[in-house]
Amino acid sequence: MKWIRYYREKNIYYGIADLQNQSVTEVNGNPFEEYEHKKTVPFSDIKLLTPFEPKTFYAAGTNYEEHIRKVAELIGEQPNIPEKADIGYRANNALIAHDETIIIPKDATEKVQYEAELVVVIGKKAFQVKESDSLQYVFGYTIGNDVSERSWQKLDRTLWRAKNSDTFKPMGPWIETEANLDDMITSVHLNGEKTIEFKTNEMIFGVEKYIHEITKYITLYPGDMIWMGTDGEGKNMSDGDTCEITISGIGTLKNHVRKIQ
Repeated sequence: MKWIRYYREKNIYYGIADLQNQSVTEVNGNPFEEYEHKKTVPFSDIKLLTPFEPKTFYAAGTNYEEHIRKVAELIGEQPNIPEKADIGYRANNALIAHDETIIIPKDATEKVQYEAELVVVIGKKAFQVKESDSLQYVFGYTIGNDVSERSWQKLDRTLWRAKNSDTFKPMGPWIETEANLDDMITSVHLNGEKTIEFKTNEMIFGVEKYIHEITKYITLYPGDMIWMGTDGEGKNMSDGDTCEITISGIGTLKNHVRKIQ
């Protein structure tokens, strides 16, 4: 199923998308609790929002070796391949939906780049979970673009603006509940040109490992999410660009770019 969240007639709803018929089964409730089918509405009547509002926004540390090497080269540091699964946080204020606009601040440098990421959506309360049982706690997957200002990333210890400026975290278009990790391929197109392609599940530390490690110390709740890192070398995004991230089995997240002048 493809769960979406959307705006219609001055209200926000959850629904299950039917792409073939370009319609939505609207529900009372939400995907993480009890719900009941309400009515069917056409896609033309809705405006997509981020597919859910996360309670806590977790982000895997650098999690693909090639990306670690490329970013280290870009910011003038030695590559540091992690020995354990590290976790960080991102800010909800940065989230925007599919087809919304990434706004580059006026004082940003030209080094504003996309990062194509698998987003894991937690569906059940999880604490001290065995690695072998971790996927039982996953509700589904969506797509994230971890927009990053590389100059600020080098300068700021906490990455507060490099990663968390408003609009720097596009996510969507929906939560796919039936995708298979091993079948996923991630690709990026910038203005229609393919710039990156990699096997999504070829992470240094996988989804199972991250859920296991986090829940040793922290309880995960339904509606929490984990962004799993990216591979490859991103290109700079400029005013007027369009960035599309596709993960096979999930869909495509598309966003336009505007630089404040």
